[in-house]
Amino acid sequence: MKWEIVHRTQYTYASPVSNSFNEVRLHPVSDEWQQVSHFLLKILPATRLRHHRDFYSNVVHHFDIPEPHGSLQVESLSHVMVRPRPPLAASDMPFPLARIGEAAREPRVFDFLQESRFVDASPETWRLALDAREGVTDAWQAALSIMRFVHQQIKYESNSTDVHTHMSAVLRERRGVCQDFAHVMLGLCRALKLPALYVSGYLATETASATHAWVEVLVPGIGWRGLDPTHNRQTDENYVKIAVGRDYADVPPVSGNYRGTTTRKMEVSVRVKPHTG
Repeated sequence: MKWEIVHRTQYTYASPVSNSFNEVRLHPVSDEWQQVSHFLLKILPATRLRHHRDFYSNVVHHFDIPEPHGSLQVESLSHVMVRPRPPLAASDMPFPLARIGEAAREPRVFDFLQESRFVDASPETWRLALDAREGVTDAWQAALSIMRFVHQQIKYESNSTDVHTHMSAVLRERRGVCQDFAHVMLGLCRALKLPALYVSGYLATETASATHAWVEVLVPGIGWRGLDPTHNRQTDENYVKIAVGRDYADVPPVSGNYRGTTTRKMEVSVRVKPHTG
């Protein structure tokens, strides 16, 4: 499936600000299952863009606007081809959970077994993870059980949390949005020593186009597999991956700082549609 994605973030300040320094993670991932054929990033006020790859290989654009300005607009246009990945069957049992410690030998998984800013692996989380896995003995089955558990235990409620909400608060209130579902699933997986990373991206559906968050879990011998606890499903060609990290703190679409008023308005719009070009 080929998608066209327009992502616009508009900041309007109560009074002019200056010395604005920003990072943007909006360039989709290119890998075996997803290819970016076109990407354009526009900044207003116009400024010079630079880019690099961060520790997790995400493309990061960065820019600064030293002169005073009353607004800032960041807009990206992406054309992305996503190939369907054959899903693992719900009955598949490719790797015993008793041997999951061997996954730590895989390259670059250390960070995805640890606590992070919004994710913990406390004794309470570990006990909840034992309940969530429902006594299964396979790593893939454990991941599916955790996904179902999170989907059942957390109620989706718009505006019930913000980007700084820790998974412990989500578990206490039992409500949240997609990033909260992902953070809780990450904590439960990591408590069982199952490597799990946070994914930011887009989900195109018949009723909405929006930013989204889900989880990838490492199944030894199989690789990283995408699971969406918000919708209780494996990811498919309707999911477009932008960036990965330990949790949301590693992958915000736009982040930065500036000098001036703290009173501002932020508006975000996303349009995802099939691309026929």
